[in-house]
Amino acid sequence: MKTETIGAFEAKTHFSQLLERAQQGTVFIVTRRGTPVAQLGPSEQYACRPVFGSARGQVRIREDFDDPLADMAEYTL
Repeated sequence: MKTETIGAFEAKTHFSQLLERAQQGTVFIVTRRGTPVAQLGPSEQYACRPVFGSARGQVRIREDFDDPLADMAEYTL
């Protein structure tokens, strides 16, 4: 993961571009007068987005998946 240091004024001026680069994996250390005050980087939620169909053959649904549960018998009519 690439890390870059950027000043607060420049970060404010180019924020949308920084978001694009952060989404691609770059981490920015935002400084104010040379002192680090914040960090901008990719969100963990979006960093490892699953690919549809990538688990094909790894997941199996049992035949009795939608059968009534024995625990719930007293709640059914």
